[in-house]
Amino acid sequence: MLSRILVGLFLVLIALLPEKALAQERITVFAAASLKEVMDRASAAFKEESGTEVVVSLASSSVLARQIEAGAPADIFISADQQWMDWAAQRNLIRDESRRVVAGNELVIVGAEPAPAGTGPDIILSTARFAMGDPTHVPAGIYAKAALTSLGLWNKVRERAVFGENVRVALELAERGEVSAAIVYASDQLAAKELARIYTFPAESHPPIIYPAAATAKAKPEADAFLDFLAGENGRKIFRDLGFAPPAS
Repeated sequence: MLSRILVGLFLVLIALLPEKALAQERITVFAAASLKEVMDRASAAFKEESGTEVVVSLASSSVLARQIEAGAPADIFISADQQWMDWAAQRNLIRDESRRVVAGNELVIVGAEPAPAGTGPDIILSTARFAMGDPTHVPAGIYAKAALTSLGLWNKVRERAVFGENVRVALELAERGEVSAAIVYASDQLAAKELARIYTFPAESHPPIIYPAAATAKAKPEADAFLDFLAGENGRKIFRDLGFAPPAS
């Protein structure tokens, strides 16, 4: 009898709790497509640490920024370049005080077959079609065009370029053998182990590749904790293990 009374009291107390207290906390992260593996690991680790579930939406930074402008319910935006984070900031879509750089990267050419030592992009990209992000709005494509322009190659190879809607589309085209090579990030090459790194672009040939992150203007309080996690020791290790560079100092 006593146990039934206690159970009944417990159920009454549960019923009196506000609905928010019963629901598991959840935040939504809009992240650049190249961050897939990082977000998989980081969201699982953060949930274990904090109890907060992280739902991740992946796409090109430009697409995500425009979705946030259109009212998509994102708590955090992580871009693959400063341009689209600046775009969001100019429209008051993010909280500027929460903004920080969480990682860097390198720009590389990958393909199914390794190239002889010393082979440059002029040779690699001049014989067949290659894939890259769309340089009109995809950060990886913007970096790639800048690098090829810096090396005096853009006008020579652009007709062979196949533009993807994000960097992972370019990577998939190379994985499926639809193109001979793809210009992607170093971290993407680690995510597609069957592809070889053929060439690494000099850092000075393109703007620094960085990943700025920020809470959106309407973010839940838990967003700041996830940003702190990404910028902290555990988050930095995840980025490092998956081929990303430390944030530029």
